[in-house]
Amino acid sequence: MELMRVSLLLLLILSIAIRFQYVNGIPRTKTKSNFRPTVKPPTYGYPNVRRDESIVDNYFGVEIHDYYRWLEDPDSNETAAFVRSQNHLTVPYLEKANGRNVIKKRLESNLDYTKYTVPVKRGNRYFSFLKTGLQNQAVVYVQNGVDGERIELLDPNILAEDGTVAITEVNPSDDGEIYAYALSSKGSDWVTVHFKNVTSGEDFPEILNYSKWPGIEWNKENTGIFYSSYPKPNGTADGSETTSNENMKIYFHRIGTKQEEDTLIVEFPNFPKRTIGCEISKDGNYLIVEASEGLLTNLVYYTEMKSIVESEYRLQTPQLKPLLVNDDAKYDYITSSDDGEVLYFRTNNGAPNYRIIGVYLDNSNERYWSTLLPENSKDVLSWAAVINTDKLITCYIRDVKSILEVRRLRDGSLVKEIDIGVGTVGSFAGRKQDSQFFYSVSSFLYPGKIFSVDLQNGNIIEPKIYAESIVKGIDESLHTATQVFYKSKDGTPIPMFIISSKDLKMDGTAPTLLYGYGGFDVSLQPGFSETRLAFIQLFDGVVAVANIRGGGEYGVKWHDGGRLLNKQNSFDDFQAAAEYLIKNKYTTAQKLTIQGGSNGGLLVGACVNQRPNLFGAAIAQVGVLDMLRYQKFTIGYAWASDYGTSDNKTYFQNLIKFSPLHNIRVPKAIRGQYPAVLVTTGDHDDRVVPLHSFKFIAELQYKIGRSTRQTNPLMILIETNAGHGGGKPTGKKITEYVDIFSFLVQALKYKVSPTG
Repeated sequence: MELMRVSLLLLLILSIAIRFQYVNGIPRTKTKSNFRPTVKPPTYGYPNVRRDESIVDNYFGVEIHDYYRWLEDPDSNETAAFVRSQNHLTVPYLEKANGRNVIKKRLESNLDYTKYTVPVKRGNRYFSFLKTGLQNQAVVYVQNGVDGERIELLDPNILAEDGTVAITEVNPSDDGEIYAYALSSKGSDWVTVHFKNVTSGEDFPEILNYSKWPGIEWNKENTGIFYSSYPKPNGTADGSETTSNENMKIYFHRIGTKQEEDTLIVEFPNFPKRTIGCEISKDGNYLIVEASEGLLTNLVYYTEMKSIVESEYRLQTPQLKPLLVNDDAKYDYITSSDDGEVLYFRTNNGAPNYRIIGVYLDNSNERYWSTLLPENSKDVLSWAAVINTDKLITCYIRDVKSILEVRRLRDGSLVKEIDIGVGTVGSFAGRKQDSQFFYSVSSFLYPGKIFSVDLQNGNIIEPKIYAESIVKGIDESLHTATQVFYKSKDGTPIPMFIISSKDLKMDGTAPTLLYGYGGFDVSLQPGFSETRLAFIQLFDGVVAVANIRGGGEYGVKWHDGGRLLNKQNSFDDFQAAAEYLIKNKYTTAQKLTIQGGSNGGLLVGACVNQRPNLFGAAIAQVGVLDMLRYQKFTIGYAWASDYGTSDNKTYFQNLIKFSPLHNIRVPKAIRGQYPAVLVTTGDHDDRVVPLHSFKFIAELQYKIGRSTRQTNPLMILIETNAGHGGGKPTGKKITEYVDIFSFLVQALKYKVSPTG
């Protein structure tokens, strides 16, 4: 296992996770429309958005108006006019902010350093990414030998002038001769798969289309790959569409042939919403297939590679044998026994903090499972990998920090815990046949070090620094990051990290940014953020990261505590974090900004509805905001494991209580108003489609923006040529945060430090 290749299930978990970078840009669609922004509500002149009273949905006897259903059509002239009108309001407001040049220079300074990734060994070659200075995208390099000179192999920066073509997935062939890579454009999840001859540097002629998460897996002969893709779409497939993605299949592609000649290997025609991926077992004998209809559990099948190989990879849909098909837990394949008859999995079956089990191929009944590594009662097993034939590398989460260990594969016994300090192991590279492995470590105050460990000398484990990123504009010694625990509404202790300058005055006057996510088993561990540190530097501010329920910081119980009918706990935890920061004299409600993206956008939207007086400003990025219809668009159905859907009466009754779109109400307090709200989205976001943000801001401006008490701005920024955030070029990221910080300067009167 190498964490450079994220499993399909994890990719889908991350598909609603943590990257939310979007900026400005005014679309210049040449269309005519009857959309006329003529009415100017108090102060800001919000556009006059048409409300359609005719659309009424009936949910179990409850009638719900959907006034802005027309905004679900991304191709209509009226939607295009809505986008133009909103950006024409927001962009000038942001551009009037004092200190924009200082903000931009600080962000550029913080981002202007060399960034490395762990090297991946194939044959005698080592492949890695390197990004220098303010390059938009990281460049692929190859080395002949671990200490060889880095030679440029692939530079995506030359593929688009604005840097919006990004490499989203890579996997070199086992002999290191062919480099397979996937490219996305304008932030869309749609990718094309390409192949490069490493020796010559030339690309093979074929391009594979219609894939989002290909899960590139080479065969042992290095003649082709297994990959996942969807049927050819009937209409647009550039990221601007909203149609549901269904009927994923696995194909085998032979290098040097056309995609039309690819062999269909796996499909589930009776289960169109299954997402599927595959991996060849470590001994090469089996193709292991993972399937899931959500993000909570998965199924595991397998088929023998022998029949596929003997057919020269032309055997259509070989028979799959069920291995783990109760759909009762997560199962991540790690390795196989020496005789190939036992497959080892990391699982939460019977282990909320995860364990490693052995499953016999000839009898996969649970009563015959073996336990290689029992569950730790406190720490959560995040991942595991096998190195040097007989060593098991495990990474745990202990109170949100990473713990890295070397163990014996034969019995799981501990050899040594590797000291990484207070930080997070971000990536790992190394395979069972390799004696050397690499891992990266970062934290809130330093961007990252890559370490190498070589086990050729047995149990002598001495990590050595392989590469290190240093940011000249950030002095780690001037800042501090501390972890606190506060009590939520129901008394549950919640961890939170607080980052600030060491000389912070605890007098309640500091501008403060509170960030949260709380969903899909995602853990917000210590990690370096140039933009968060810029917030501290620019505003003499404080950044807080709350590890609320719904995440994976404490295993299944923590996740379950913030999903489905327990989702309100996530919002209560986040609101309690705000109360803690105010009570302990970090800030005041008027100076407190909350931020979240994707599922975190839902968090922000729900919290401003429930406690509008608790925050000064709210930044909701690419949020899931229409909880009654989210499952109808692109990959949204996969999130039902965390939310439930409005098709079920029990879940509908829960969703309607917190759906941000459906709970916007003028505050009852005499002087009550909503905080300043900035909603951001991208026109090519085909995960959380922009219609969520469109409908939410339209309703917010209509119900709240017309109130004479509402002096805080309610705005949206729609970025063109942008998606959900993955692969966002550096230039766009800088522009995005210039705009976000400018909004805070304008709305909350944050003062920009002259020195930045």
